[in-house]
Amino acid sequence: MIKRIIDPVIKSEMFSGKVIIITGPRQVGKTTLAKQIAETSGVKYKWFNADEPDIRDWLTDTTSTKLKQLFGDARLAVIDEAQRIRNIGITLKLAADNLKNIQIIATGSSALELAGGINEPLTGRKIEFTLYPFSFQELAIDSSAMEEKRLLEHRMIYGYYPDITNNKGKEQLLLNELVNSYLYKDILRLEQIRKTSLVEKIVLALALQVGSEVSYNELARTVGADNQTVERYIDLLQKVFIIFQLTSFSRNLRNELKKSRKIYFWDNGVRNSLINNFNPLTLRIDSGALWENFLITERMKYLRYKRVLANCYFWRTNQQQEIDYLEDRSGMINAYEFKWHEKGRTRLPGTFMSAYPQSNLKVISTINFTGFIMPDA
Repeated sequence: MIKRIIDPVIKSEMFSGKVIIITGPRQVGKTTLAKQIAETSGVKYKWFNADEPDIRDWLTDTTSTKLKQLFGDARLAVIDEAQRIRNIGITLKLAADNLKNIQIIATGSSALELAGGINEPLTGRKIEFTLYPFSFQELAIDSSAMEEKRLLEHRMIYGYYPDITNNKGKEQLLLNELVNSYLYKDILRLEQIRKTSLVEKIVLALALQVGSEVSYNELARTVGADNQTVERYIDLLQKVFIIFQLTSFSRNLRNELKKSRKIYFWDNGVRNSLINNFNPLTLRIDSGALWENFLITERMKYLRYKRVLANCYFWRTNQQQEIDYLEDRSGMINAYEFKWHEKGRTRLPGTFMSAYPQSNLKVISTINFTGFIMPDA
């Protein structure tokens, strides 16, 4: 079984008096992770699957006395698919306040579902973690970095969802099923969005713009909607972990783009399924965009799993000078250019160097990318 990097991070926070919340996209292994944690915790635990109607009844609008009876002498209680329980935030608050010797772990399929019912009741009482599809580092630890490097192009096309990596030869079928069955499920059910076709148009348009700046005005015209609707849908797509965005970096220069954004997908395979393109990289015109999406997504997994505090951006001016990716850590700016095929030496634009002289640039290519996405390995 593949060990998740976040496993020891979660364990380090157990029995600290806080409810642990594990969210993330559907089908990334939250239940499996919670079981691994429970089974290796060294304490007695109880498992509550909220897909079961009777368990939902037990944990809905309950009392601290009933919770004590349910948990019994267990030191750990795991509530899987917790978003299915009405008023789950109140239930977790009661447990946190009255059962201080019991560690509660709750899993949920998305921030949209779970956070909507827990933020206010659990203020100051929870620690949240997000689980993503497998990372390059996780699979490299399970097999070897050399083996994962050999599979790099395959991963750039089919991504890292567990079901995809574990079923060789069925990648396209399983990705299409994932996209059709799960991708919009939370948005459509919880936000009562009836215009499924509009969501699909927006996601498709974003998939075709990976690595490029996204204009809400242009996107609205493309899909035939108003700006506010497009902005709302993009916000929802971020909350259910389909996409995320980088904003433009700007401090000093008048000609720096200040309100631009780039949008990336949390998984290359999902993106390729949306545009129905699983061609090998040698036959594609978007290999550079796939490489950029892969690197930034893997970097985001690393930063979030390791709890590294960094502000992440891209940089561009009105004169089309640009840098693919920036990290600002306590005022220290590191700049990165991504090259699928490295073509000679790359330098920081003179305008950027003049404005931010303490910055340094690294070119990330297929030769040195592991140091970027798993720097502490």
